[in-house]
Amino acid sequence: MNIPKLVACLLVFFILFAAAISPAFAQATKAQLEVTESFFTMAAALNSCGYDAGLENSVPIRQAVRAEVQAAIQKSPDALHARDAICFFQREHQPGNTQTDITQYISLALELTDPPNFTTTSPEADLSPDAAHVLGVLPLLRKFYAAADTHSLWLKHKAEYQALVQQFHDPISQELTRTDSYLKLPFTNYPGQRFVVYLEPMLAPSHIDSRNYGSNYYVVISPTQDGRVRMEEIRHTYLHFVLEPLALKHGLSMKRLEPILQDLQSAPMNPSFKEDISLLVNESLIRAIETRMAIAKSDERARNETVQRAMEEGFIFTRDFYDALEAFEKESSGMKDSYGDFLHNLDLDRERKRVRNITFASRATPEVISANRVVPQSKMLDDAELKLSSGDADGARKIAEQVLRNNRGGDEPSRATFILARVATRAGNMEDARLAFEQTVESSHDPRTLAWSHIFLGRIYDIQGKRDQAELHYKAALAAGDPAADTKAAAERGLTSPYEHKSPR
Repeated sequence: MNIPKLVACLLVFFILFAAAISPAFAQATKAQLEVTESFFTMAAALNSCGYDAGLENSVPIRQAVRAEVQAAIQKSPDALHARDAICFFQREHQPGNTQTDITQYISLALELTDPPNFTTTSPEADLSPDAAHVLGVLPLLRKFYAAADTHSLWLKHKAEYQALVQQFHDPISQELTRTDSYLKLPFTNYPGQRFVVYLEPMLAPSHIDSRNYGSNYYVVISPTQDGRVRMEEIRHTYLHFVLEPLALKHGLSMKRLEPILQDLQSAPMNPSFKEDISLLVNESLIRAIETRMAIAKSDERARNETVQRAMEEGFIFTRDFYDALEAFEKESSGMKDSYGDFLHNLDLDRERKRVRNITFASRATPEVISANRVVPQSKMLDDAELKLSSGDADGARKIAEQVLRNNRGGDEPSRATFILARVATRAGNMEDARLAFEQTVESSHDPRTLAWSHIFLGRIYDIQGKRDQAELHYKAALAAGDPAADTKAAAERGLTSPYEHKSPR
């Protein structure tokens, strides 16, 4: 075969190969669109207990499953008893002033393994408060699943569920791709993060739940009879998914803006935005992005009204971000590179003056996404490490102290103490640092944490002129079992010669 023909064949092969893998690649790198039997079972049980919201606008599957569950209950006393037990539990655990609030059951369903076990994927201490509140429904759900034979109903309708996944996969993927395109983000995975859209037609189409559990983001949706889903809420949650990791990298810039929080205490937005500057900044940026993406450029009046309404709710940076996005749209830099510039260009004095000239609205638009879970301690300490490495020692200290206050066991408390020891070291509080490192040595089982605690103790004793004690700690560091080269080098260097502290000039 001659060279030009070979090249042509190879080119055709690679084009066909790319076409073959592109749908799977797109699905892997954007949202996971899923249906689960656990969600189906929970939703079927809630419907059998009188959850009728949005029934007239639901897809036909919902009415069919409701009728089939009712028929099973009429035929089986065990199924009737199991259903009644769930309904009684639901009535007893309704939040105040509500009758059919199912939010807490959706939170719990997000945490469930497949039937028939219906166990939680996380320890009870790590569940969101609302999910933990209804944890007692699980043994009742297991009995309902068996007595009403909802597994057979799931198998009967599974093909219809999969058809809905196929129907909405492309529109959702296209919306997320459009968002990535606007932000100029690379078409890639986000390591350690998940963005999952759960499709459950047994819920009301008007009901949408978004959750942020640590680094995972979930949206629960139900389609309407005319084939629509609430794309705006999906995009809103996705913007949190891609922007919130960027906030962690700019701890110092965020901290500079914190004084504005005291000016926003009377704003009608959720209290969480008045306590965490990164939440306020990102929500303001998201409101600005949504305005520019959702409202035509020709309708500047509607855009300005939307921005002004966001600011009146308390999202005071929306105007600055909206204006900055105009230049961003014309540049080649993506949001990952521009995010820091957006923060740097915020003038705190100007923004605080702007707050004083705003009359806050009487109420705010309900926030789409909620961080309902107690964030795992390991994730909190990862955030503390990021803050410490970026120079935000005070932010790292607050997180570490919170972990110690909410001690749920494991090796996290010793990690928190290790962080506090390094914070004290940076502040020049050598005695506090020594005590914290010694406490870490006594409690930690992690080889690296243990080794570096000994190394730091060796350096402290060297500074104090106690060479014998210093050498003991450098030897203990080598014996701790951390295989990392930097640990070995630091300990051996400490044994070779005393550590000399160099004061910053």
